[in-house]
Amino acid sequence: MSSLLPLHDRRAAYTIQDATLAALGAVGGWKVGASAPGREPACAPLPAEGLVAGGASLVGGAWHLRGVEAEIAFRLGADLPPRAAPYTRGEVADAIAAVLPVIEVAETRLVDWLDASPSALLADLLCHGGLVLGEPAPFDRSWLDLAQTEVVMHFDEQVVAHTVGEHTHPDVGALLVWLANQGAARGEGLRAGQVVTTGSCTGMLFASQGTAVRVEVKGLAPLRASF
Repeated sequence: MSSLLPLHDRRAAYTIQDATLAALGAVGGWKVGASAPGREPACAPLPAEGLVAGGASLVGGAWHLRGVEAEIAFRLGADLPPRAAPYTRGEVADAIAAVLPVIEVAETRLVDWLDASPSALLADLLCHGGLVLGEPAPFDRSWLDLAQTEVVMHFDEQVVAHTVGEHTHPDVGALLVWLANQGAARGEGLRAGQVVTTGSCTGMLFASQGTAVRVEVKGLAPLRASF
């Protein structure tokens, strides 16, 4: 995929996303995020085949960047289909069945991703490669604000990130509302069983081959993956 998209052509980027997903398969979830409070969010559908259980070993030629981020995700228990009236925060919260830690692995289909425009990165499913799913816990609305969430990431036995409330947009509830009303509404909307991940709590770190990754989110079960 070429990175030669206009700098801020989101319409074209989302059109390419849809075409990319048509080649990659069914939607298993979504990612949504924003670079700061008040900034317009961005989203991407996630191929179902790229969602794997905790403890997964990610080996092979598909994993060459191995960019690793610790994130908080939500599993939907009810559909949120497109509709004329916008969903409220309460309605979106009522549709969530569980909260879970995830490890997003960044990969790219761009030939020159380091020089790519924001639109090109958006078209590339926001550099999504795969999502490792942790153990789900019953959803509590306090998880919609990550301002005090503590996250530790280990590469092997070394702590490579230890953050408290460092999510770029801690009010992830607002991101989920935007996704339901705008981001996912261009298609069939959000569906029960899908997992929505809400952006990095640690920033991106690059793992080498052979690395064992462990993520600990306070209040949730530890999550592991390896390369």
